[in-house]
Amino acid sequence: MAGDSGNLDPIHQFEISKIFPMEIMGVDVSFTNSSLFMVIAVVLISGFLILSMRGRALVPGRWQSVAELFYELVSNLLRNILGAEGMKFFPLVFSLFMFILACNFLGLLPGSFTVTSHVVVTAALAMLVMTIVVGYGFYKNGLGFLKLFVPSGVPLPMLFILVPIEVISFLARPVSLSIRLFANMLAGHITLKVFAGFIISLAGAGGVLSALSVGPLLLGVALTAMEFLVAFLQAFIFATLTCIYLNDAMHPSH
Repeated sequence: MAGDSGNLDPIHQFEISKIFPMEIMGVDVSFTNSSLFMVIAVVLISGFLILSMRGRALVPGRWQSVAELFYELVSNLLRNILGAEGMKFFPLVFSLFMFILACNFLGLLPGSFTVTSHVVVTAALAMLVMTIVVGYGFYKNGLGFLKLFVPSGVPLPMLFILVPIEVISFLARPVSLSIRLFANMLAGHITLKVFAGFIISLAGAGGVLSALSVGPLLLGVALTAMEFLVAFLQAFIFATLTCIYLNDAMHPSH
């Protein structure tokens, strides 16, 4: 029974387990199920892109069309927000988009693990983005990057109020960027697990209650379809916000 209750526990699916326990100088660097699915995501992305673009046909096939669709989606996003100059960041934004998308979709497979449902992962991605934004901002603009926190055309007395607000807003960016992705994936998977528990419980009750399991089943199917949409949208939103923050690094003046 303990195993059954664990299977029905909506939080159990997010538990990190060690596959290869390792410790280096007192630091736990174990290879976990989270690490495994990140590796799987990278392998799948690499394999997909290599195989789909291997032929480079003038008339693209099915897989090449999908790869080109992802390429155009990210490149258009960069051009629309950053302009042609922003294409230098294409490898970064495309890699983030594909990695998050793959992790999100993998998490929807039965028995898999959702890497992006852990805030430590999404926070690491967000801090990577913000580190590049700050680093490139100072590299390109020098101290002029600080203009990002000083709205133009504002009376001097108002700056004492607005500058701290701008600074706090900037510091909150990695928090909101990471929590948005983590919270959406966590909430969606918990909801799906709860509905799966309803279906199993009602179907196992027998009699009239078994017939009632059709309702949660249909809702579960609808929620699963919605989760696929959410998985894509969250990857796209993360890429979009990354482009917006990079635009601030390139053009810090308000």
